[in-house]
Amino acid sequence: MDFEFKKNTLDGSYRVVFSSGHEAIGHWLIEEIGTDTAKLDRILQQIGAQRNINQEWRLLGQDWSLFLEQNEVHISSNHLLSHEASTYEEEREDDLSAYDEESESWCGIEDFEQVLHSWRAFVA
Repeated sequence: MDFEFKKNTLDGSYRVVFSSGHEAIGHWLIEEIGTDTAKLDRILQQIGAQRNINQEWRLLGQDWSLFLEQNEVHISSNHLLSHEASTYEEEREDDLSAYDEESESWCGIEDFEQVLHSWRAFVA
């Protein structure tokens, strides 16, 4: 998984670019985490705890949600989650599959932890 962090020198805003298939992680970082290092620390602590237990942990955000399992991380748009839960899932158009790919990402827990540490150092 490749990623790059950027800061706009004019307005101080942040931008994140992730490799294909991991775009949702970038959206989640910008929209749900931003520069909130306390939230980052909480997630990093939970990742440490996940190594000792075998259960899922969720952090539901306003637009994006994080799901931690023992060895895997799943980030998904809340819109996608509610859409998948709907009864008309079969009626979805194939045209939306590209959008769905940018709305959901999976990665290993170690890679995700590295991203969080890198993001924390970048915004600090």
